Amino acid sequence: MRAEDRVAEALAALAARGISGRFDCALVLGTGLSQLADDVADAVSVPFGEVPHLAPARVTGHEGRIVAGRYGRRRVLVFQGRVHFYEAGDAAAMAVPIGIVAALGAPPLILTSAAGAVNPGLPVGGLVLVCDHINYSGLNPLLGETGDARFVPMVGAYDAGLRADLTRAAAAAEVPLPEGVYMWFSGPSFETPAEIRMAGLLGADLVGMSTVPEVILARFHGLRVAAISAVTNMAAGIGDSPLAHTHAETNAAAAAAAPKLRRVLRAYLSGRDDD
Repeated sequence: MRAEDRVAEALAALAARGISGRFDCALVLGTGLSQLADDVADAVSVPFGEVPHLAPARVTGHEGRIVAGRYGRRRVLVFQGRVHFYEAGDAAAMAVPIGIVAALGAPPLILTSAAGAVNPGLPVGGLVLVCDHINYSGLNPLLGETGDARFVPMVGAYDAGLRADLTRAAAAAEVPLPEGVYMWFSGPSFETPAEIRMAGLLGADLVGMSTVPEVILARFHGLRVAAISAVTNMAAGIGDSPLAHTHAETNAAAAAAAPKLRRVLRAYLSGRDDD
């Protein structure tokens, strides 16, 4: 089945549950950050598993629901969790969710995630605004697409205007929000110390297992996109951090960082222009 047909079937199912029309902003909430959807008023929630072509969430820290409602005066569409490459073995695992965003008004898309810090100057529990990425995995969600639209330019993929808006929002919320480069590893195993040394040499500030394929898909659809990572740990071999790290620790650290992200998003959504 063609990607557009899968998206159409998903949209029909969502419309039957009361999710349709145009939205002012879309969010993808990463590991341990699902609680941010609690701020959505008049919420309509649909589990991923009840939407055609969306797999149920199978990673702890991801609720696996689509939540639609209002954040102040703005209509927001929130994905509580995501499907990762390492779950499906498919770099285009988020093609249907991103296609849904494009079809429902093509609003700005803000991706959030948990990430490990390669840059020792980034504190655990802090937030980083992604300004660029390195696709270390070599995978691409557009493999198999036809036509010239698949040749997506990635210069400025992380929208400068959105980044400026989020930087201003963070300042208003009194939350530090430095910028950094995110390197995508396929997962699910964590990186080795040697891989982290390599990542640092190549210019990465963060490492993680998501975000990059979603940004590529978003740009394919012409969406403006930004990404914020919660730093949940120092990557393997950085500083005096222990080399062993668990997913439970990632969940806990991301949940601890969530109030900062909530403050930034509140300030961003309350300060957005209507255009």
